Amino acid sequence: MGKSRARRFRRAPFSPAGPEQRRGGEAGPEAEPAAELLEKLQHPSAEVREYACASISKLLQQKHVIPAFLQRDVVRCLGPLLMDHSLAVRETAAGALRNLSACGGFEVCDDMVTKDIMTPLVALLKEVLQYSLEIALNSVTCCLCMSSLEQCHHFLTGLDANQLSPRKCREMNKNYIEDIANEAINLLWNVCECNNTAVSIFNKEGCLEAVLHYMKKFSTNVDLAISVANCLQAVTEDNPDLLSSFNASAQQVLETVMLCPESTMKHILLRTLIAGTIWNIKDTIPPGSLGGMVNAILKIFSESLAIDAGETIIHMNEAEKNRLKLAAETDTEENMSDVIDNCILSEDDNMEEIPKGKVRRENDISDLLPSDKWELKEVTALLMAQQTALEIIVNMCCSEDPSDDEWEELSSSDESDLFMENSYNEGSGLLMSPLCLSDEVNSAFLNNLIPKKILEKTAFPNSVALDICMHNPSWKPLIKKLNAVQCRALTCLHSILLVSDVDCLGGASALQSLAQHLSRLVFSKTELPTDTEFLEAITSALRALLQTMASKNISQCMTPEQLLALCEAGIHSSNASVRVNVVSILGISGSVLAKGQDTAETLKMIGKFLLDVAMKESSLVVAGEALDALFDVFADGKEAEKAAVQIKLLPALKEFQPVFKMRMRKEGKGQYSTDQLCVLDNVKMNLRRFIAYQETLGKTPT
Repeated sequence: MGKSRARRFRRAPFSPAGPEQRRGGEAGPEAEPAAELLEKLQHPSAEVREYACASISKLLQQKHVIPAFLQRDVVRCLGPLLMDHSLAVRETAAGALRNLSACGGFEVCDDMVTKDIMTPLVALLKEVLQYSLEIALNSVTCCLCMSSLEQCHHFLTGLDANQLSPRKCREMNKNYIEDIANEAINLLWNVCECNNTAVSIFNKEGCLEAVLHYMKKFSTNVDLAISVANCLQAVTEDNPDLLSSFNASAQQVLETVMLCPESTMKHILLRTLIAGTIWNIKDTIPPGSLGGMVNAILKIFSESLAIDAGETIIHMNEAEKNRLKLAAETDTEENMSDVIDNCILSEDDNMEEIPKGKVRRENDISDLLPSDKWELKEVTALLMAQQTALEIIVNMCCSEDPSDDEWEELSSSDESDLFMENSYNEGSGLLMSPLCLSDEVNSAFLNNLIPKKILEKTAFPNSVALDICMHNPSWKPLIKKLNAVQCRALTCLHSILLVSDVDCLGGASALQSLAQHLSRLVFSKTELPTDTEFLEAITSALRALLQTMASKNISQCMTPEQLLALCEAGIHSSNASVRVNVVSILGISGSVLAKGQDTAETLKMIGKFLLDVAMKESSLVVAGEALDALFDVFADGKEAEKAAVQIKLLPALKEFQPVFKMRMRKEGKGQYSTDQLCVLDNVKMNLRRFIAYQETLGKTPT
């Protein structure tokens, strides 16, 4: 297939590590029906409203309960609470809406925008920004806890300072402003990722100022900055209307983050996301600075991809074990301290605006992971950084950003004049220059060893790291992330192969080595892969590689038996792209075999397979690809002619021709895009010509 651009949809948040802390004897939110919880949102007590929001938020992490809440108009029930007079209610309401948008998916996000969630959300962001700016200007500290007023709980909730002791004030100290901003920005990110109307409102309402303000907090609140960076990357993609808002001041904020020297995995993720945002707004960069900007971006990607995720998992898991062991040894002392603190905190528990049922931040229901699992959070941040870097590199592979259908028409030879001279990496035999930009930018790509690092990421994850994840429930989700990184690396490889000249790929020997590497990925295990995402990525890379090798008459390393086995596995995939890829792979290999000697038997197997797909495939696009492959395989050569006669190709196609035409008339309109229909029209025309060609051959004795 062509350029694969995975939509960076917001990952569904993890469930909390344990049950939410509750006051003694209370039942969990699972015991309360949606209607009852939604009714509690109108309760005069802020504490009850907050509890209802938190309970709804927890329930919304379970997809099967979402319809029950949607039927009762949960969006319009929660929306007004974003402007509730209690900041605690605002935060939990925003968290509930965030979980709804993350777990509900694209359709739910569209519905949220339709029900006008953007009006209270934008109002909340603007008010929180104004509040934060006023506090910063006043620079006042609390007389009780000596915190800045931005962090003082009783100031933010409007409580009378005389009601609180200094100790209680310190205990209740919480940065509500940044917590609310974090939930709101995550919600904003989710809906803008899914809905163009939300992006238009973001542009029109000047939301950029608010989110950039919180990006400046990256040195003290990296989690908030990461949320902002994710949001920025989403809203800047294909959004020219926003470019004028990125003035010198805004760009300076992004540049400051990119130059941040912190080496934690979270900071690597933050820099990677900002690099993606800067690439999205590259049209605002002066031409003279473009090379330096791309070099800075690629250095960040290189830093991320250079880290061995498997080894990081091993080391971080060991660090977690050591930390938990130390914590267990001191558990008794901490429990005694908690008893003393709880006795002190029991004073004045009846004050409404102090949320007694509110859990501490590390167990907050909208956190993706509990903060006590910092090692797991670090590994998760690394894998997200690597996946994001690979996705952006795919998009960088052509500056014109053609459509997927246009990419289908690209071949390696079409772009040969755009690249630098051949470069060679002794370690892998493969060093490529894929960017359709200047030599200066291509040089930056090579100097940062990006291709070598991409190739390394296409390998299967570390077996020791996988074993750790398999036997640790909280680490098990990392397996999916490890596999996602591998698939994105294969997609990168596919994109590079599409736009690079053979010489720039390292020559014939490098391509043969790469073919062997990809073959090992497919055939190294006892059973062929069945994972749809991996199959699409590996077959896309193989398709591009075999096409490149065939165009330059480079001998292919995969045996016909291997190819047929791969195609047998891929043709049963539920993903149409996988089926198109394997059919195309077989067509490419068959056309090469047709030029050889004593290949008629293999061509017969290939021909039967492709005929079967063309006649039985439910998707017209895949059926059309199978016909195209047949045309390629049996276009020329004595071995192909012999095989065509033996499988009775001509009568089979003549019988199928009216069926294909009828299917196009019945299924074409409404089910397929205009571009797909154009391709199918060409297939229909080529089928007629191919039948005429085969009839001509039939008149000549074989």
